[in-house]
Amino acid sequence: MAKDALKVYRKRRNLKISPEPYGTVKKRQSKKLLFVIQKHAARALHYDVRLEIDGVLVSWAVPKGPSLNPQIKRLAIRTDDHPMEYAKFEGVIPKGAYGAGTVMVWDIGKYRNIKTDDDGNLIPMHECLKKGTIEVFLEGKKLEGAYALVKTKLGGGDQWLMVKMRDEYANARRNPVNTQKESALTERTMAKISADECERKPRKKVPACQY
Repeated sequence: MAKDALKVYRKRRNLKISPEPYGTVKKRQSKKLLFVIQKHAARALHYDVRLEIDGVLVSWAVPKGPSLNPQIKRLAIRTDDHPMEYAKFEGVIPKGAYGAGTVMVWDIGKYRNIKTDDDGNLIPMHECLKKGTIEVFLEGKKLEGAYALVKTKLGGGDQWLMVKMRDEYANARRNPVNTQKESALTERTMAKISADECERKPRKKVPACQY
């Protein structure tokens, strides 16, 4: 991962008005790394799936959110890398700022790399990312089990597909995006997060406040 891995993240944002963290690159040696899925009510509601790789949160915007059904392929658009501190960011990005809208930590936990080569050796995550095929096992508060992220040439741009792999945690009937709507950190709804932020700051200073 490049030393300026957060350059795009910082360039796009005015961190003087946005409560988002400036952040740093924090490399750790661990078999279990951090993942977070944030529900983001920007111009279009979507879910940001983030995996810790080489000290940053490598991110994809998944419009419809993750599925438990292995037959469903979710579009996942690669976005800029985020700092590790972003994993616990929950609040309101003000109007006029990049990504304006309410952000919830929908799920959070640890993950482990399960992608192996023909000899059964684990392929490092940064190589999986480069090659465009990632396989991970999530251990979250809402999601558990194996998922794959596969880069596709369809549609142009940095587009991937997120797919639930077949295992004991796969479930074609259950849709956690529709049934589990509270924050994994604070148990708040999106409306409650927005209302709390508006109450904490005067309305005139938080243009994102809406009722």
